[in-house]
Amino acid sequence: MSTVAQPQEAPSGAFAEPVRRVGGGWISAFAFAWLGIWMAQLTPIQLLLPEQIEAQLQAADWVDNVIAFGVVSGIAGMFALVAYPMTGALSDRTTSRLGRRRPWIIIGALLFAGALALLGEQSGIIGIGICWTVALIGFCVLTAALTATISDQVPVGQRGFVSGWISAPQAVGTIAGLVLVTEVFIGQRYGYWSMAILLLVLVAPFVIWAPDAVLPKGTRAERQTLWISPRQYPDFGWTLLSRILVNFGNAFGTTLLLYFLKYHVKVADADAAIINLSLVYMGFVVLASLILGRLSDKLGRRKVFVLIAAACQGAAAILLAFFPDLTVAMVGAGLLGLGYGCFLSVDQALATQVLPDPAARGKDLGIMNIATAFPQAMAPLLGALIVAYAGGFGVLYIVAGLTSIVGAACVLPIKQVR
Repeated sequence: MSTVAQPQEAPSGAFAEPVRRVGGGWISAFAFAWLGIWMAQLTPIQLLLPEQIEAQLQAADWVDNVIAFGVVSGIAGMFALVAYPMTGALSDRTTSRLGRRRPWIIIGALLFAGALALLGEQSGIIGIGICWTVALIGFCVLTAALTATISDQVPVGQRGFVSGWISAPQAVGTIAGLVLVTEVFIGQRYGYWSMAILLLVLVAPFVIWAPDAVLPKGTRAERQTLWISPRQYPDFGWTLLSRILVNFGNAFGTTLLLYFLKYHVKVADADAAIINLSLVYMGFVVLASLILGRLSDKLGRRKVFVLIAAACQGAAAILLAFFPDLTVAMVGAGLLGLGYGCFLSVDQALATQVLPDPAARGKDLGIMNIATAFPQAMAPLLGALIVAYAGGFGVLYIVAGLTSIVGAACVLPIKQVR
């Protein structure tokens, strides 16, 4: 692996705003870490977990399966509300010789992988729920620390491009994970174990080679509270609200996709269809996240890209709502990928520019990251309730489109970032 760029040091040490660009080695290790993370998180959500729950319940009505999946996911999501900011706050004040973020990346990866391995052995709904909750806590610990390295080490003018290497691996990881568990590591146990092992293997290079500034003993972040007042820091509040709504819009459109294909579109082979849709989605996410993220760096603008992203997501959701057909779903997958890829890279960069306190970046980004994990966890439950009691999949996708559009509009009042 090529030599990574060292983070910029300043009189304020680890709390200094970075000015030296990170190199290709750092970015490669960062991207591979996120590839492993997304495979380990999204493959269970898209396929392994709903099929495991369905096999255990053996419910006569498919809606019961959807609601059970939503309950398991929603309970796990509640723990993300605490795990993200707490890990960020602890990593801000960690004085380990390994650095501030690295110990928490290691802890999170081991917890996440171990819970996935145990999840593959479960044959009861309670065991499934407990293991998935622990897995999501591990995911939160890992990603809270890893995301904070952007603010620690990447200068503002490079953050759109670097953040693209969070979203591009998400798309690749989704399709790679689905292919692996349906074609290579077939079966519940092998599927979960393969994701756990790949997670550890792909996170390892970043842990081993990426630099991490050591916080001197006795140094502490000044602000201790996990609460950030939206009145005192309105740009932070608007960014957080925008992320929550846009991520809910995307999660409504993707987390129940297997059930949408099986029971609404009624395709003959739902597993194959979801892989094909994921391929289309992947291509557009990669394209949008890397090209548009870099373009936002060059133009010095973020908000206009968030608006474009939400428009694409809204259009995709409306298509699925009114034209529930596999061919139309392919078009929708492309639009959704284009919008979400753009949003992930640009909004992550925007979020790092509205943080209130340089000494509490990890905690503040941990709060921001709730807006990613919590919607993904809660959307299956809320979506299931909409499908079961409020008009079916058509209404679900209308809600998804409107939520994305309103979320994008929330960036307009932001003043610190253009």
